[in-house]
Amino acid sequence: MVVVGASREELLARYEFPLDEFQLQAMDALDAGQSVLVAAPTGSGKTVVAEYAIARALAEGQRAFYTAPIKALSNQKFLDLSRIHGADAVGLLTGDNAINGDAPVVVMTTEVLRNMIYGRSGARRKKMNKKKNKMIK
Repeated sequence: MVVVGASREELLARYEFPLDEFQLQAMDALDAGQSVLVAAPTGSGKTVVAEYAIARALAEGQRAFYTAPIKALSNQKFLDLSRIHGADAVGLLTGDNAINGDAPVVVMTTEVLRNMIYGRSGARRKKMNKKKNKMIK
């Protein structure tokens, strides 16, 4: 289990491989308080950056959302993060499951995240009136 407030070196010590430069740069940006978007091929190490960001969020008393494109990946990451941070700290939201959704770390499918975003923005409640070409509510 990761200790909240652990140093960067302590967090990275659990990886048995050297980190790539893009991972280190992303972590530097997170340490500087910047937002980070990592776009890289499958298997290239995006999750390492995500796990670091989650640990930082927890250390700072913030929440973190981890998204995966399908339920199977969401379920697996939920189990992985629960082992790292403890079951009370991690939740899961998919189309089929809602477990500890108010947890500091919530794993969800991208579909659930999309629905959350649309639900808050009101974008789903608006529709186009094609005849008049105006937005209506």
